[in-house]
Amino acid sequence: MPVLVVATSNPGKLQEMQAYLTDPALDWELMLKPAELEIEETGATFAENACLKASQVAQAMGKWAIADDSGLSVDALDGAPGLYSSRYGKSDRDRIERLLSELGDEPNRQAQFVCVVAIARPDGTIVLQTEGICRGEILDAPRGNGGFGYDPVFYVPAHQMTFAEMPPELKHAISHRGLAFQALLPQLKQL
Repeated sequence: MPVLVVATSNPGKLQEMQAYLTDPALDWELMLKPAELEIEETGATFAENACLKASQVAQAMGKWAIADDSGLSVDALDGAPGLYSSRYGKSDRDRIERLLSELGDEPNRQAQFVCVVAIARPDGTIVLQTEGICRGEILDAPRGNGGFGYDPVFYVPAHQMTFAEMPPELKHAISHRGLAFQALLPQLKQL
């Protein structure tokens, strides 16, 4: 069974990836990268960061590696918080408060969550890359108790719920990460 190193030292991220890679036709064993192997995200796009992480972890460990990079892009804020989504504040609450403050009374609340997933061979060559985008809008105030990050203010009109209000199975199916993995799985089976 080939090993696929998840380019993170966060056990929660490993569990999240495992949830998307449940197809019995996939016989990859997932493992975390060592915590001491630090990868600096210096890319200018989600794709560059995902590829950078996958490639460097693969080369350092001599094994296949998978990485993702994702974030929230708000139209009226010229794509912010974007690459800095997780660093937009010290906590989820701080990040949401900053986002709502910067949007203020702006009528254009259109936004999208973006996720790019990349897989690299042991030599660091990127062999697969997919992107998932979930369009929605930013509410004036948080709604719902599920999820994390910006989920309580990210509203999906087609489902009339925020990510934080959705049952996990629905979010799993329609989210940016879910869509990126749906595109990845058929290709991953062929590797």
